[in-house]
Amino acid sequence: MSTRINMQQVNPEAYAAMYGMEKFVRASSLEKTIIELVKIRASQINGCAFCINMHTKDARSQGETEQRIYALSAWRDTPYFTEKEQAALALTEAVTLISTNHVPGDVYEEAAKHFGDKALSELIMAIITINSWNRIAISTGMMPE
Repeated sequence: MSTRINMQQVNPEAYAAMYGMEKFVRASSLEKTIIELVKIRASQINGCAFCINMHTKDARSQGETEQRIYALSAWRDTPYFTEKEQAALALTEAVTLISTNHVPGDVYEEAAKHFGDKALSELIMAIITINSWNRIAISTGMMPE
């Protein structure tokens, strides 16, 4: 597969709007580790090779371990993630797969236990943002470096 269009070049206004969401997430109070775990997990679910490549590199550059990155798709069956990270990952999966079962109350409540209202809203925005990036990358045929 080759790149179909370069969104940044073809429609810089649309790209700038999307990048505004990314800047919001980066400036949020969320831990960088959680942001990268969310980005990788949503990208795995969506099958976005470009974003998986980018965010696993970003996570490693921030000190994330190979073991946790490799185990991320099976996080429920590992001892490697904190309860807070698990809550963020469960919410990531629910929001990413929202058409399957919406966001179950227990998943939301567990995330709410670990994140205050503001941080929870930031987490939801982080999940929405990476899902949007995944859809842009996949639909335009962006390829990993």
